[in-house]
Amino acid sequence: MSGTRTPAVELDSITKRFGDVVANDEVNLTLRKGTVHALVGENGAGKTTLMSVLYGLYEPTGGTVRIDGRDRSFDSPRDAIDAGVGMIHQHFMLVDTMTVLQNIVLGHEPTSGGTIDETSAKSDIEAICDTYDFDIDQYLDTRIEELGVGVQQRVEIVKSLYRGADTLILDEPTAVLTPQEVVSLFEVMETLANEGHSLIFITHKLDEAMEAADEITVLRDGAAVGTVDADSTSREELARMMVGRDVLFDFQERSTSPGEVSLTVDSLYVEDDRGLEQVTNIDLSVREGEVLGIAGVEGNGQSELVEAITGLRDIESGAITYQGEDITSLSRRERIGAGITLVPEDRQEQGLVLDYSLVKNALLGNQTIAPYANNQLLNWDAIRDHAENIVQKYDVQPPNPDAEASSLSGGNQQKFIVGRELEHDPDLVVATHPTRGVDIGSIEFLHDRLREMRDDGLAIVLVSSKLDEIQKLSDRICVMYEGEFVDTVDPDDVTERDLGLLMAGQKVEDTGATAEVHPDGGEQS
Repeated sequence: MSGTRTPAVELDSITKRFGDVVANDEVNLTLRKGTVHALVGENGAGKTTLMSVLYGLYEPTGGTVRIDGRDRSFDSPRDAIDAGVGMIHQHFMLVDTMTVLQNIVLGHEPTSGGTIDETSAKSDIEAICDTYDFDIDQYLDTRIEELGVGVQQRVEIVKSLYRGADTLILDEPTAVLTPQEVVSLFEVMETLANEGHSLIFITHKLDEAMEAADEITVLRDGAAVGTVDADSTSREELARMMVGRDVLFDFQERSTSPGEVSLTVDSLYVEDDRGLEQVTNIDLSVREGEVLGIAGVEGNGQSELVEAITGLRDIESGAITYQGEDITSLSRRERIGAGITLVPEDRQEQGLVLDYSLVKNALLGNQTIAPYANNQLLNWDAIRDHAENIVQKYDVQPPNPDAEASSLSGGNQQKFIVGRELEHDPDLVVATHPTRGVDIGSIEFLHDRLREMRDDGLAIVLVSSKLDEIQKLSDRICVMYEGEFVDTVDPDDVTERDLGLLMAGQKVEDTGATAEVHPDGGEQS
């Protein structure tokens, strides 16, 4: 990608304060027309705040936002949209029960004679799809809930283009995509840039920043450390700019061997809240001192499987055995007492009470466990010590155990939850997307912590859509697709491409050929 030197967006000395906290400290960033500009930095570095200023969610305390050479002041995202700035959020802002067409035009419906002019809307959308070689016009009458995440993401992009966006902000856009979908997304981004659009790409993945972007700006502690050319930088240099020190990317070989079987799941069937089968005839086992990785695109039954293992969801049939005992009928509290801990999938919905302090959140899951509780009385001194230990050991920012969970960035919320669960002294850890939204330095620490626990003899079930994480940490990888295990592979013998094909439901044969895997388990060459 190239683009012109003409600025599409200039952020000039942007400062944003929340009380005494300086989230952005005189940040300068220039996005050139027709280019992709990556924005990277640790959790709490100020990336989201900076983009919220650009998108009209926050008013800057100081500094100037300049669009196409004109100083702008936004009171709301609608003002930013009217100025040609669109944002594709990490969690798609789509209505599942509405069609693609309805989602794209929502709030900007063309009318004729007092009714929505669907013919005109379809014509405009098809023109956008033709220009950018999108294929979503075939889904205009399809409900969002029936589409895969890759298609949904394109719907979000077309929605912004339909509203006239010249500048697009993409917030962690690869988080829920397979490797093949990531390649497709980068092709879309390149097409958009070539057609004159300008993109800001927020990511924690340094390799992706270097691949997809023309320039990369690094934020640290609210300030811009510098902007580098993507073609002439390295992952090591970017990591050093982000965290202020060298970061090790390679893991040491394990020095221990797995022990006795800790967890066994036999012929498991699980339904979702609608009564639809989400887990079909799953068998798995994990040993003490072993990490069993479960890879897959989100929404393929991983959530229901985890909830069944940890006691959050009843099963339809099958059995779960832990340390030689049948725990199929045990409650979540009983499983916690038995040493089974869970890093939940959704940190805000399942992991935290956002209005509680970190001290109170440290108690969650420990309400009946010594030393935090004794004879139904809570030991707040022990609970506070636990919270302070998590904050210090896991580098939670700000380092204030009395801060409300809602005041932390998403990555710092994640670090607190992981610390709370891993410091329970568990025997079995079920970790679901443990490093989601976490910066490179903290990822390194959390990975090391999981490996230490494995080497100390703990059994770990790791669920992640990050293929590099799955491959680096797992001893075995089960790939899940539409509620079933498509295959179990050795991480040393499988490529990222092969994993991506398996996650998309295709069987990778020894010959290199693929066969489609159908929901009933059959194959078609």
